[in-house]
Amino acid sequence: MTHFDTIIIGGGPAGMMATISASFHGKKTLLLEKNRRLGKKLAGTGGGRCNVTNSGSLEDLIEGIPGNGRFLYSVFSQFDNHDIIAFFEDNGVKLKEEDHGRMFPTTDKSRTIIQALENKILELKGQIKTQCEVISVKKKDDLFIIKSANEQFSCNQLIVTTGGKAYPSTGSTGFGHDIARHFKLEVTDIEAAESPLLTDFPHKPLQGISLDDITLSYDKHIITHDLLFTHFGLSGPAALRMSSFVRGGEILSLDVLPKLTREEISQYLSDNRDKSIKNGLKGLIPERLADFLSEGFPEKIKQMDPKQIEQLIDKLKSTKIPVTGKMTLAKSFVTKGGVDLKEINPKTLESKKVAGLHFAGEVLDINAHTGGFNITSALCSGWVAGALHY
Repeated sequence: MTHFDTIIIGGGPAGMMATISASFHGKKTLLLEKNRRLGKKLAGTGGGRCNVTNSGSLEDLIEGIPGNGRFLYSVFSQFDNHDIIAFFEDNGVKLKEEDHGRMFPTTDKSRTIIQALENKILELKGQIKTQCEVISVKKKDDLFIIKSANEQFSCNQLIVTTGGKAYPSTGSTGFGHDIARHFKLEVTDIEAAESPLLTDFPHKPLQGISLDDITLSYDKHIITHDLLFTHFGLSGPAALRMSSFVRGGEILSLDVLPKLTREEISQYLSDNRDKSIKNGLKGLIPERLADFLSEGFPEKIKQMDPKQIEQLIDKLKSTKIPVTGKMTLAKSFVTKGGVDLKEINPKTLESKKVAGLHFAGEVLDINAHTGGFNITSALCSGWVAGALHY
C-alpha cells in the first residue's frame, strides 16, 4: 500500500487545482481519475473553448453563484477569480475577455487550460493516476484507505472532487456523495441546474432563433442575457440561469427589447406607421420572430387601433412562456444539491465531523451559472482544500 500526505479523487478543475495547491504547499500528493484523461467535462465547456473564469467583482461572483454562493466568501478571500487569471498568465496561458466578463484562453481551446493545470501538477512533483476508479474509501485511525480494483493507497488528507451528477457521460456519477454518506455526512436533494427549459410554447416557428441580451423574468428573478429558441423550448445563458429557480409549472415573462421602454417602442411604431408590422418590427428583432409576433394583427401598422398597439407592445415586452420542466441531469450542465454545507468548515472546506476529509467543487451543495462562475467556484475551492491548514 503506497502512502501519500494528500490524495484527491476526481480530476476535474477542482481536483487538478487541489493537487496543485497541495503539491505547492509541500505535500506528497496523488490525483486519482477514472477516465483516461483529466478534465473530461472541462474539455466540453464554453463550446470546447473553456470559459475558465469571469473578470467580475466579488459581488458579481457571488451573484453568479445562486446556489449558496455566500458560503464561498471565505474561499474567495484566499483565492479568487483574479488569482485564477494570474495563475494561468504566470503559467504561459494568455486569456482574453469577452462579453459579460467571460474569460477564455486566446487559443480558444479547452485543451490549453487542461494542459496548463496538468503541467503544473507535474512541475510541482504531484502524481497523477488516470484510469483508476476508486471503489471504496475507509478511515482507520488517522489514515484514509482508498481502494481501486487492483491497488490500495493511504493518506492523511483526502480531498473529494468528484463533481455532481450532471453529464454522467463525463464520469459524474455522484460517487462523492456516496463517500460523504459513508462518513455520515448529510447530502441535500440532487436536481438539474443550468438546464435547458421545456416549455408549452409554439416551438416550430421559432426554432433556432437566437436573441442577444433579452430579459427573462419569473417572480423576483430577473435575468438579462442571450436566449436560444429550440425544438423543445428555451436554451442559451438566460434559460440556463433561470433553471436554478424553476421546476415546471411556472410562467416566465420574456422582454425581447429590454433596452427600449414601452413609450419608445410606441414612438418607433408611429415613425414606421406606413410599413407592414412585419417589416416595421424587422428593424428591432429577427425576421421570423417578427412574423410570429405580428400574427393576428392587421397587415400595416397604421391599420392598428390603440388597443392593438398596446397588445403588440405587450408581446414585445412581456410574452408569457409556461415552463413544463427541465432537461434531465444527463443533459444539464450543473448539479444543484450535494454535500450539505452545514457539514463543512467554510475556511478550510474540511468536514466538521471527519478530520482530514475535504470536499471541493460541484460535489458540494453549491451551483453556479455558466459564464465562468461554475469553474471559478471549482478552481478556487480546489486551491483552498489543498492548502496547508493549521
